[in-house]
Amino acid sequence: MFNKIVRFIKSLYPNYNPVPLHAPVFLGKEKEYLVDCIDSTFVSYVGKYVTKFEELTSDFTGAKYAVAVVNGTAALQVALQIAGVEHGDEVITQPLTFVATANAISHCSAKPVFVDVDLDTMGMSPEKLEHWLLKNTKYNKSTHQTINLSTNKRISAIVPMHTFGFPCRIEEIIEIANKYNIPVIEDAAESLGSYYKGKHTGTFGLAGILSYNGNKTITTGGGGMIITDDEEFAKKAKHITTTGKLPHKWEYVHDVVAYNYRLTNINAAIGVAQMEQIEKYIENKRGTAKKYKDFLMNTEIKFFNEPVNTKTNFWLNSILLNNLEERNNFLEFTNDNGVMTRPIWRIMNKLEMYRNCQTDNLDNAEWLEERVVNIPSGISLNSLK
Repeated sequence: MFNKIVRFIKSLYPNYNPVPLHAPVFLGKEKEYLVDCIDSTFVSYVGKYVTKFEELTSDFTGAKYAVAVVNGTAALQVALQIAGVEHGDEVITQPLTFVATANAISHCSAKPVFVDVDLDTMGMSPEKLEHWLLKNTKYNKSTHQTINLSTNKRISAIVPMHTFGFPCRIEEIIEIANKYNIPVIEDAAESLGSYYKGKHTGTFGLAGILSYNGNKTITTGGGGMIITDDEEFAKKAKHITTTGKLPHKWEYVHDVVAYNYRLTNINAAIGVAQMEQIEKYIENKRGTAKKYKDFLMNTEIKFFNEPVNTKTNFWLNSILLNNLEERNNFLEFTNDNGVMTRPIWRIMNKLEMYRNCQTDNLDNAEWLEERVVNIPSGISLNSLK
């Protein structure tokens, strides 16, 4: 069966040897816009392509505001700080995520708390979240803060992630968070082009973040975006990612400790060209996902399909093996035979720097960790319309 899967994957991606997990493609006006950007001499964060990239992202996601930054990790760090996360606070997130989610919390001098995920979304479980909050916290009505009873620390944010582009049950998470007056910042780094009940991921909470790393659905080489409907939030995000400089024709006056995190015009030029192709790319990726689903339908290997009430970008197609041994055998066979596959991440509380973080029962995350494998998911050039 493994051999059949390898042959099938190679038939989907005949232009590659070996077949990558998710290679970027540049089929639009990337070169034209890059030349224009260079000729303009506006190659840093000031330039028309930065503004255009933000506008296209806002229009596509339905968010009122978009602020372009250097990468998704920086976007999440800044969004958390603006949401009010401070030194010594705690932030609830999921253990099954890329390490950048937990790192961004740590960059705010806060500590992650890990609650389990749902098996059908791989994203934060609303039921597990509510259970943890009921068991471990107390809401202070006078300060409107939720306090962890075991640490006496404030829970200042919740960060669910839309894993591999599959939307989590974000509406239920928001509803629970509102009971405890905790802002939700969505890690939508992987879910550009994914929707929950017809609404784009990243637009449910106070803010969301996107990533444009080289392996994402579209790329700027490196880059991220903060999206929000809150005008003040967006203004603060732009200000503190632009060194906190007050507008003036020549004076250098800065009013806060801030960051040089704005996306460059060169990166944004690529992003604009990529955004012009995004509908085509997502249609292509969804077509590839259907081919995988149909191929694996009558096998023992389960294809991870989009959850109910969602439309998924299928950033990374995922399959479920029966156990850890079979997973490892599959990974070894495919990688030895010209097809790049990867396991899901090691869950965060097993990493050295996060071993001491508070957790609850993580049965679902541990089960998925032993079975989920990502298979090649990039744009299939031979079926691109």
